[in-house]
Amino acid sequence: MTSFAARTIAALRSEHDDLAAAVAAFSPAQIEGPSGASDWTVAQVLSHVGSGAEINLAVLRGATGEAEAPGPGFNQSVWDRWNALTPEAQATASIESDAKLVAAFEALTPEQHEQLTVNPGFLPQAIPLASFAGMRLSEVVHHGWDVRVAADPAAPLAAVPAELLAEHLAGGLSFFLGFIAKTDQVNEPAVVEIARTPYRIVLNEGAHFTTEAAAATATFEGPLEAALRLLAGRLTPPHTPSDVKVTGNVTLDNLRAIFPGF
Repeated sequence: MTSFAARTIAALRSEHDDLAAAVAAFSPAQIEGPSGASDWTVAQVLSHVGSGAEINLAVLRGATGEAEAPGPGFNQSVWDRWNALTPEAQATASIESDAKLVAAFEALTPEQHEQLTVNPGFLPQAIPLASFAGMRLSEVVHHGWDVRVAADPAAPLAAVPAELLAEHLAGGLSFFLGFIAKTDQVNEPAVVEIARTPYRIVLNEGAHFTTEAAAATATFEGPLEAALRLLAGRLTPPHTPSDVKVTGNVTLDNLRAIFPGF
């Protein structure tokens, strides 16, 4: 049976290949044009993807003992260097940087898939490799969409990576929604079931994505990938499929306010 880590790494490869193909087809004007991230150009999104890959690779190598763990100031030095690149260089270097990270994940052994733990640097303790890879998957799934949607406004998240991301959010990355949700926008407790899936969004004093069988107070009708984009602030009106609707004690606009994105 293929491990959760191995499935996640395979999804990282798929997302990398899709992103590389999309960027190769972009014109210089598209690279410098708007992306699905409201405040960033496509080049700026790619710079974030590339610098994130470089940082994650250093963290991974530190965890495996191949190199010293990154020290204080490392992340900022990486961001400063990437921010100084031209848009064209940001695009090219991003694909190269992400390829190195994916290859490093792919080089890990089955034993490391099960036993290796990694501290990304901002958590109180190390997490399993599968969750560390899942954090990177969340980043490239959503920022890859930011890039692709610049050319195709109706682009969805790819199905298999989206399904894996949902598994992560309901499991080892259950803490994620606590980082990104604006719980001060929650007017009353709600349990939003995502129709035809096992998943629910629980909103009370915090926010959780779960498969626990809590009684639903609202229903999100639409594809799972759209619900995941909602959680990442990427289900804005121009990018909302026509079959998406929310009924019950919260509205779609309520949920957009709770999950403004990153």
